[in-house]
Formats: sequence, structure tokens, C-alpha cells
Amino acid sequence: MLSQESFIKALRDLVGQERLLTATEDRWCYAFDACADQPKYLPLAVVLPRTTAEVAEIMKLASRARVPVYPRGAGTNLSGGAIPSENGLVMSLVEMNKILEIDIENLTATVQPGVIIQDLNDALLSHGLIYPPDPGSVTTATFGGSVAESSGGLRGLKYGVTKDYVMGLEVVLADGSVFKCGGKTVKNVSGYDLPKLFCGSEGTLGIITSITVRLIPSPEARRSMLAVFDTLDGAARTITGIIGNKVIPATMEIMDNVTIRAVEDYCHAGLPVNAAAVLLLEVDGIPQVVEKEAAIVEQVCRENGGQLEVARDDVEREKLWTARRSALPACARLRPTTVLEDATVPRSKIPEMIIALNEIAQKYKVQIATYGHAGDGNLHPTITCDERDKEEMERVHQAVDEIFHKAIELGGTLSGEHGIGVAKQKYMELEFGRSGMEVMRRIKQALDPLGLLNPGKIVGEIGGKE
Repeated sequence: MLSQESFIKALRDLVGQERLLTATEDRWCYAFDACADQPKYLPLAVVLPRTTAEVAEIMKLASRARVPVYPRGAGTNLSGGAIPSENGLVMSLVEMNKILEIDIENLTATVQPGVIIQDLNDALLSHGLIYPPDPGSVTTATFGGSVAESSGGLRGLKYGVTKDYVMGLEVVLADGSVFKCGGKTVKNVSGYDLPKLFCGSEGTLGIITSITVRLIPSPEARRSMLAVFDTLDGAARTITGIIGNKVIPATMEIMDNVTIRAVEDYCHAGLPVNAAAVLLLEVDGIPQVVEKEAAIVEQVCRENGGQLEVARDDVEREKLWTARRSALPACARLRPTTVLEDATVPRSKIPEMIIALNEIAQKYKVQIATYGHAGDGNLHPTITCDERDKEEMERVHQAVDEIFHKAIELGGTLSGEHGIGVAKQKYMELEFGRSGMEVMRRIKQALDPLGLLNPGKIVGEIGGKE
């Protein structure tokens, strides 16, 4: 058993003083992520490895010292997945930030976990390729965090989410052993699908040190549109109507009036502030298909009372999507605290879920701004509040509880892309039942018997800590 003092000294000897942060002010910078209304604990230290070998040695030391390790990327997590405990070690992987390979022949890229998603797409531009998953924090989020969450994004409807693009991983396990799974082959049915196991595991099963992802050719043409509605119901019916007409847009996003007003005040994108709702849509592909699908989208919008505007050039297109990506920071300006959820339902249930959100807001007297990835049922009900007001926060928690129960009732899930973290862990049995939770606990126990990897997330504490 390694003492805490000896543990810190061994870390300093391994990475040097510059990459081991122990000052109080430095440690507070890693005590929280982008999830509001969660407890904040000062970690024991923060270590910034640069190689897989360093990650492995850190895990060996942590295992000897029985110190929990909290892997972290850019800290954009929205479910408390990167929040450490008071005596835990934060392992920030942002220094492992190299694009290791872009393989044009196999349409793959291999990156370290600290690479920012947008940086890879910038590097792919000259090759005519893209990596489609694009979470709202795409210009900040790292691949390690994105894979750990299996994050989604605006293009998830047509192109899928992170887990659909991860082909291979290098992982450091809790005992410091290193293994690789998957690779560059399109087909691979040798044994269990281990890359999928680690994708979305939130750092609870291992620390990802290298990622191989699938790439696709950039679409030849695209058309962005803004549909304006006098009623939320009209927007909701348009969503199911477009899919029902066998058009799968690259993106189909919704904003309600609360969100529209907040965004317009924030970035002056030219959104109609009196609209009940807007849909932001984009179709892409070969030019002939884009023309045909855009015409169908316009027809369905008009049938449901919508007015359609088409972006005339890249400047107008960028303005539209900047408006959508501004939804969270815009809403965050409304009140001191922002509680953002991502309960997800089958898209056929979107109209029911939107009605339920309005009823919940009225019932608990809270303000809910609703926006999100309407095409795949992934809504982001965002409650603006003030965590200093205990009575208000009690109503907020009751509203959140009812939102999750309604999503499950409609055949949905607790999280479409933000993950479970600590914010939703207590609701897991609601979705998976006791037997489902027991399966996950057994997997966790097998790979991390001491319960040192990001404890408290997904399955709660294990390793004799309960």
C-alpha cells in the first residue's frame, strides 16, 4: 500500500512538477465540469500525461495507493461525468493531442484522446473527407471525452453518433495493463465488440489513449433552411411528416419561443422572436437529391402551417447554425443556474413529449427552454433557475424527475448523448431494472475490481465502497 505522500512524490518523479498540479487554485479548476447543480470537491491533484506509458504507470501507482482516478478531457461534460471526489486524482488527457494518422485509402484517422474534434475536421478538409459526429462543443470537446460519452450532435439523425464511427481503441485498464481492440477493417466479428463496450463507458472501465475512427466523403451539395411556426404542435408534426416522406435530413433541430428569444438576444441571428417554434434543417448529398428533398421539406412545412426560408449562401448558412449552437450559452445568460437535460424519445413521440414538457413547466412553475435534435427525438429541456434559491431548486428537481419518468414512459431513454455521470445515476434502475444494473455492475467489477476508475458514475460505487 502506497501512502498518499509517496503517491504524490512518485507522480512528480514520473511527469515532473509542471504536469502535476497540486496548488489549491489549480485543483479548483478541475473540481467541476459543464454540469450545473452538482457538488464540487477539491481533488487531491491533477496529472497531465503525454504518453500511453505514462498513463499506464499512473494507473499502477493509483492502484497501489488505492486512489480513485477521474479521467478528463476539455470538461464540457453535461452530466457531471468528470466531477472528482475530494481525495481523487484527476487525469487530464489534453496533452495527448496528436493526430497520429489520416489514412486516405482506408478512410480512417487515428488520434490521441486530447485532439479537439474540430481540429481533425479542419485537417480533413483538403482531403474532401469529414468525421460526422458534431456535438455542440465540437470546437472545444476532445475525442477522449467524446468517445467516453459516445456523444452525438446535430448530424446524428442521418450520420449517427460517435459509437458508429469508432473502429479501434487503445485502452489502459485499472491495473495499468494496456490492450488494443478493433482496427481498420470494415468487418470484424472476432470475439466481443470491445470498442463498443468502452465507447460510452464514461471512463469507468478503462482510460482511452488512442482512437481509430471511420471517415466519410464530404457531401457534394447541401441546403440549409429555417421553418417558422405559429404553434409548437405544427413544428412537431412537421418533424414526423418529413421522416414519413422518407427524407432523412442531415440535421433537423427545433427551438421553442423561450430559446428563440434567448438566442436572438445573444447573437442577433435574425430569428423571428414572435414565432412559437422554428425548425432548422439541412439536406445534403448529390445535387439532384438535395433539390428533390428540399422540395419535399418545403411542402411538408407548408402543410403544417410553417413558413420556409432558404439560406442563400454560406454566410447565411453559417448564421443559422451559429444560432443553433448558441442555444445553451444563450439560455445560460437568462438565470444564474442552467439545468440541461437530454431525455430522448422515439421521434414518433416528440409531439407528446413537447406537450408534457410544457405541462411540467406549468405544474412546477419553472421556465423550460426546449431545443434539440428533433429528428432523432433527442430534446434538450433546459431549466433556467438560481441554485441559491432552495425552494425553487426543489421544484426544479421535481420537474427533472418527472421529465425522466415521462421519457421512459414514452419508450425513451434517460440520455441520448450527454451521458449519465452523477446527475442521472440514481435514475438508471428506472430504465434498466435491477437485472440490467447487475449486468453492468458485473462488467465494472471484472475490469475495475477496486472501483478506482471514475467511481460513482453509471453504476455507482463498487469495490467495497457502497
